[in-house]
Amino acid sequence: MEAMNDDLAALAGRIDRTNELLERMLAEVAKTPSTHAIFVDAGYLYAAAGRLVAGTEDRRAFDLDAEGLIDALIDRARTVFADSRLLRVYWYDGARRRIHTAEQQSIAELPDVKVRLGNLNANNQQKGVDSLIRTDLESLARHRAISDAALLGGDEDLVPAVEAAQGYGARVHLWGIEAPEGRNQAEPLLWEVDSERTLDLDFFKPYVSRRTAAAYDVTGTARPAREDVRFVGAQIAAKWLAARGRDALVELLPGHPYLPGSVDQELLVEAEGLLQYSLRGQADLRRALRDGFWEHLQTQY
Repeated sequence: MEAMNDDLAALAGRIDRTNELLERMLAEVAKTPSTHAIFVDAGYLYAAAGRLVAGTEDRRAFDLDAEGLIDALIDRARTVFADSRLLRVYWYDGARRRIHTAEQQSIAELPDVKVRLGNLNANNQQKGVDSLIRTDLESLARHRAISDAALLGGDEDLVPAVEAAQGYGARVHLWGIEAPEGRNQAEPLLWEVDSERTLDLDFFKPYVSRRTAAAYDVTGTARPAREDVRFVGAQIAAKWLAARGRDALVELLPGHPYLPGSVDQELLVEAEGLLQYSLRGQADLRRALRDGFWEHLQTQY
């Protein structure tokens, strides 16, 4: 009887230690923030956004402010995944022999953005992009690097990527672009995802424009220095603060270093007017502009 009591006591001790270990593990999991990533199929984005805003899918017929749009997507994700942190934005596009174009290179240089290139065939069709998306989604989900994925795309070939990520416990949220008529996302893809939402015309209008003669001729104007652009950013920040007040500043600060899409677009347009120089595609000058804007605001808080 005494030996049996000793065995029971030893068993109870092991159970207590196991329970204590489980409680520690659960506590660590509770403290670990959720993480999300944004996956952008650029082929779908250019085609759907171009048709919605500019009335054409031909990339040569319109300009896309990719930097401003990426910031707007990050800002939207921050709202949707309120208790989560961003891992990065994955931007998938095609290129001849997988060599970056100048535009793709400028996107690759943006903070928190990873450009992944498939091939572009003789008919300007992307090849290998869907498999890249699947590889990244599956790998990140398998290694618990993300808990949620926002996928901006519409091709049925993305279904295996969604299923692979879900198989490892990640939730996949499909983001689409408003279609002027009909639907621009495959139904099987809509069936598989955990949620779906549509970004409308007002969301894309600030970032897509018909290609016309430039409002500011870059070739005829000397490129401003980064410090000059930073100073203009600070000037605009002072004007912004005077017009909107400290309550608006308090709302804006938690989003640092990102600006809401509407504020970022206002900053860009006003800076171009003051500089008489186009900042479109000038990633380093755009960053200097934002740095100056933020630095002034932070000194006032």
